[in-house]
Amino acid sequence: HNSQSDSTLLRRNRMEKINSNEVFWHSRRGMLELDLLLVPFVKTQFDFLSPEDQLLYIDFLKQEDQDLFAWLIRREIPGEPRFNLIIDKILAHQQSTA
Repeated sequence: HNSQSDSTLLRRNRMEKINSNEVFWHSRRGMLELDLLLVPFVKTQFDFLSPEDQLLYIDFLKQEDQDLFAWLIRREIPGEPRFNLIIDKILAHQQSTA
């Protein structure tokens, strides 16, 4: 079972739905604190997220910068609990590279 070719195939099958280059540009917020968390995450982790988590991340990016920042520093809890999953993944990635 070759998961590498599986994930490449999965990515190819999703190309029309999700453009990871576009997601990368949407991850660049122009707020340094957010960029330091989101850009490394999307560069190294996005392609390895499940399709559901990729869509969750894209929805996450549609939120206001000040909300994203408040959630990522754990000052506030998202109104939509589903965002906690992606926040945990972003913060875990940041911890692992710190």
